[in-house]
Amino acid sequence: MRGETTTVNGLPISGASAGASRGRHGRGAHGLLALVLGALLLLVTGCGGSGAAAERDGDAKGTGGKTADTSASRAVVTIAPKDGADDVATSGALKITAERGKLSTVKVADPKGNEVEGAIAADGLSWAPERHLAAATKYTVHAVAKDDKGRESAKDTAFTTLVPQNTFIGQYTPEDGSTVGVGMPVSIHFTRGITDPVAVEKAIRVTAEPAVEIEPHWFGNDRLDFRPEKYWAAGTKVTLRLDLDGVEGRPGVYGKQAKTVSFTVGRSQVSTVDARSHRMKVVRDGKQIKDIPISAGAPSTTTYNGQMVISEKLKVTRMNGDTVGFGGEYDIKDVPHAMRLSTSGTFIHGNYWGGSGIFGASNTSHGCVGLRDVRGGWDGKTPAAWFFDNSLIGDVVVVKNSNDKVIQPDNGLNGWNMDWAEWTK
Repeated sequence: MRGETTTVNGLPISGASAGASRGRHGRGAHGLLALVLGALLLLVTGCGGSGAAAERDGDAKGTGGKTADTSASRAVVTIAPKDGADDVATSGALKITAERGKLSTVKVADPKGNEVEGAIAADGLSWAPERHLAAATKYTVHAVAKDDKGRESAKDTAFTTLVPQNTFIGQYTPEDGSTVGVGMPVSIHFTRGITDPVAVEKAIRVTAEPAVEIEPHWFGNDRLDFRPEKYWAAGTKVTLRLDLDGVEGRPGVYGKQAKTVSFTVGRSQVSTVDARSHRMKVVRDGKQIKDIPISAGAPSTTTYNGQMVISEKLKVTRMNGDTVGFGGEYDIKDVPHAMRLSTSGTFIHGNYWGGSGIFGASNTSHGCVGLRDVRGGWDGKTPAAWFFDNSLIGDVVVVKNSNDKVIQPDNGLNGWNMDWAEWTK
């Protein structure tokens, strides 16, 4: 019989030999076949390797042959107040810190997405807001810190600030959108006396274009004025920002106002009244445009000296001596073209009841500056009508050579009578 050839994995095995072996040795042939097949299997697995083993090897080595670090960040972020807290104080309560790492991101925002300004400390271990928080407001906090291996850890919380039982606002002048004279300060009267002026002052900002140094000054505990060292330049645009919402102005009393006000300084006009010569010279943008005869305060009721700012214009008003300490000496119900210069009752106004001979010749008033006028103020050509029509709130009227003292800086909008060193002290 011809021998048969069998192949296993491409290797020939003689059929005769296999048969003879089977005939002669039986179990030995089977053992030989097993050994051959086993060797072939080892050869195959040794060259290609299994898919699972290759995947394990690739995972372990990674792209750089290094084992990836999948452990958690060691950095810990701590936020106060705790998540869900209510009745949180608007100042001093919000604190964000990091341990075993440094803060990399902090975001605190109200429901409208307005973010609270703040800064991460130089060492990266804490964050603090630059200003107070608003009252009765829910804030969300998102903070992230990194450990020394760059692994991040984050924390998110939310809290709500207190609802004040007692509040205050600031009543400001000038009005939003107005055009004023060069002497107009920003003046704010608070509806409650302030015992923490630093906190309140920090919440108010006054800026100008073109830029100029602007400083605040307190008159008592309920009035705060801002002005530059010298009169505003003509054309200056001034912006007042009130961020009083949440400011604790006195124990248990919080501001409830957030407002931005802007006004424009018009042309420059400064008028100088000389009580001795009985005349007033009007200077606009550095050029004299008018010389008007006046009548100032009589010898027993003199006019204050000093720089006074027009704070109110009234086409007609009543002047009663009872309201300013002169008893029943006068009560004129229709004073025309009146412009207020002081809180205590100093005006520059039209005078129809004095003889025309007093203007430019004698001082006859109870402390005001009088200009010739007609009853009812209907004649637009009188000096009083001209001056009224050509004046702005905020224009300056300077009185000199009167036998009286200089007006107090807080009597009206007259802080210009305080030198800069005293103002900024």
